[in-house]
Amino acid sequence: MRFGPVPVAEAEGALLAHAIRRPGLNVKKGERIGPDHIAALNAAGVAEIVVAEIEVDDVTENEAALAIARGLAGANLRIDDAFTGRCNLIAERSGVLIVDAPAIDRINAIDESVAVATLTPFQRVLAGEMAATVKIIPFAIPRAFLEQALMSAGAAPLAVAPFRPLRVGVVSTLLPGLKPSVVEKTLRALDARLAGANSAIAVEERTRHEAGALAGALSRIEAVSDLIVIFGASAIADRRDVIPSAILKAGGRVAHFGMPVDPGNLLLLGSLPGHPRKPVIGAPGCARSPKENGFDLVLNRLLAGLDVGGEDIRRMGVGGLLEGKRPFFGQATDFTTKD
Repeated sequence: MRFGPVPVAEAEGALLAHAIRRPGLNVKKGERIGPDHIAALNAAGVAEIVVAEIEVDDVTENEAALAIARGLAGANLRIDDAFTGRCNLIAERSGVLIVDAPAIDRINAIDESVAVATLTPFQRVLAGEMAATVKIIPFAIPRAFLEQALMSAGAAPLAVAPFRPLRVGVVSTLLPGLKPSVVEKTLRALDARLAGANSAIAVEERTRHEAGALAGALSRIEAVSDLIVIFGASAIADRRDVIPSAILKAGGRVAHFGMPVDPGNLLLLGSLPGHPRKPVIGAPGCARSPKENGFDLVLNRLLAGLDVGGEDIRRMGVGGLLEGKRPFFGQATDFTTKD
């Protein structure tokens, strides 16, 4: 692509690089210059304009952006029409965004003229929300860049894992001093999270903050739950504490305790026996709040049918400082627990 100033008389067929506005004259950036433009420019006293001239081996900005977007889009993503060198990828279903980050990095490393931006990997995305965008910076790129981008993309590096309708079982443990209103607010916050993911609380129990009592409650609700969340009256302090001990008493396993996300450090991930095994989240105290926290990072993946293990949690540290982010569900409440 050639770019630069040319006499108006020699500009026919080129693309205008910068808008020109004069009394009675308005030529937009990107318009292809024709005989009528040249006559109007001459009449306005414009002798020279800056243009882009597309060459034989070039691909225009919209054509290139659309082609790259098609190479990126996997399941549950639709592609908008390309406009001014930009093509957006839109979630067709609510779920969790899957990103092959190395593939996106390879495309962005090809040349400064090609830019792909996505939401954070594993971020919750709603139907109709933009998940990624492709932008071709100049008016055209060499065809070789486009071919390299498509090769770098591989097999559809972007997709949405859709939320599934799950039955969520909830157990709240109780201690003297824990107000019933706190439990009710906690359940409302969970309801809001689940409503956006096509799931709902199927069964809810409250029991003493003791390993035996909690194990009994887990055993009672396991059969009618696809996923279980435990809200402890006291934060989990150790793998031998009440909540992990109860999971073991109920025949379950503890997969991981703690996470490099703040708020959310004291989350516990386990499972109960079954085919398949039922995931269990020992929720951190911050999960009582509607603000986004580490609980959401694990819950969203499970609601989308994605496996979550200790290795996945250990990789959440980069970007895991969530303190100060905007409320995730409605307005912040008066909860101050950070764990």
